[in-house]
Parts: sequence; structure tokens; C-alpha cells
Amino acid sequence: MTTSSADPKDPREGAETIRSLLDDMARGDPAERLRLVDLLADLQQSAFGMLLFIGTLPSFIPIPGLAGGISGPLVMLVGAQLLLGLRKPWLPQFVAIRGPARHTVVRFRDVLAKPLRWLEKVVRPRWPAMLDSRLASAFTGLLLLLLGMLLALPIPFTNYLFGLLLLVYVFALLERDGMLLLGAWILGIVAIVVFGVSLKELAQVALHSVDRLF
Repeated sequence: MTTSSADPKDPREGAETIRSLLDDMARGDPAERLRLVDLLADLQQSAFGMLLFIGTLPSFIPIPGLAGGISGPLVMLVGAQLLLGLRKPWLPQFVAIRGPARHTVVRFRDVLAKPLRWLEKVVRPRWPAMLDSRLASAFTGLLLLLLGMLLALPIPFTNYLFGLLLLVYVFALLERDGMLLLGAWILGIVAIVVFGVSLKELAQVALHSVDRLF
């Protein structure tokens, strides 16, 4: 009696995963610039996840004001389109013809190599209603819109924090993991409340200081 040595079929086989997408983007001339319009052309359900990923990349630039100033509006663009219920991403022409250099993607992929191997063991397609429901998609868009606004503010060193948080949304959308998306919702709400309260208190302190001066 013989037994097959073939590995069990991965339910994600043939699907777009984070690592496979990054490998495809990294393949080629390191100096080549990847245009957003080309990156999104062949994607279906993962298109918003890819656009959010590209929009999140600048948040890791080690210059706080520049990082948020580039990444924040791109994240807000993704959030607004999900909130409005668009089925495919729309990009203005001047944005569509731009994108990251291939060597930037390679560097980012190499940094994420170990976390990606771990994620592949725990992240998988599940709870599809969390991704396909119109209401759930709109709520995801609302949270991304608010997080993008906070990221765009020139608050020192918060760009890394928001960048990591947004990567959770990226992983959930690309891997179509509704359970992970629920976790991203919770983290997003906490971040919005905490930073919203902090900004309100800072604004009150600033107004009080102005009143004392005059």
C-alpha cells in the first residue's frame, strides 16, 4: 500500500497573497518605478488592499511631516471610495501614473519577510461578509478616512504607529480575512478615540495660552 507524499492543497492556492504580490512587484529592474495604474490593472477583490498598501508605504519615510503629508491623503482617498461604495478604485491621472520605485518594494518586502511567514500561518480567507457587505465596507472606509486625517497631521513619530496600524487593514483586505478586519476595526477605533481626545486637550491648552497672552 502506498501513500501520497503530496502536501494538502492550500485553500489560498492561486489566490493573491501579500507575499506573492510583493514578489511580483519586486521582480525586475530595481530602478524601475511602478505605476499605480499598472499595479491595479489585474487585481480584482484585492485592488483596494493594494492601493492602501501603496498609500501606506510613504508613512515609513523617516521624516514625520513629509511621511504623513504624502501617505495621509492617499489613505483618505482609499477610505472615501470605500465609504462611497465604489467597487473598483478610482485614481486621478496625475496619481495613477505615479508609484513606488521597485527597490523600495524590495526593501520593504525584505523587512517584512519574517512577519509575513508568521502571518501566513494565521491569516486566511474567512468571514467574507466582513469584506463584501456594503455596510461593513463603508465602515472600513470611514475608519480609513479618519486614520488618514490623523496620519496627515504633523505629529512627530506618529507616522510609524499609524503605518503599522494601516498594515493590519492591508493584510485583512489583501488576504480577505474578515476576522483580522474586525481586529483592525477595534484598533482603529481605539487610535481615533485616543488621538482625538489628545488633540482636543492640546487645542484647549493652546487656546488657554492664547487667552492669557491677550
